[in-house]
Amino acid sequence: MAVLKKRATIYFDPDIHRVLKFKSASTNKSISELIDIAIRYELAEDEEDIRTFKEREKESTISFESVLKDLKDNGKI
Repeated sequence: MAVLKKRATIYFDPDIHRVLKFKSASTNKSISELIDIAIRYELAEDEEDIRTFKEREKESTISFESVLKDLKDNGKI
């Protein structure tokens, strides 16, 4: 198990806990490790979204009405 530095109490739905216990046994990883991996994955995804927003913040915006008009003019809706 990885060396963890902080502890927290987390309450799970019984079905989720059962699945975590099964996955823990089948992967030889503790439930704590599985949760740590899942949270790191989610946070990395958020970081990627934030990076993308920052890269695109200088792009011009298009109003909803303009997009709607363009779709209608091109027979898309």
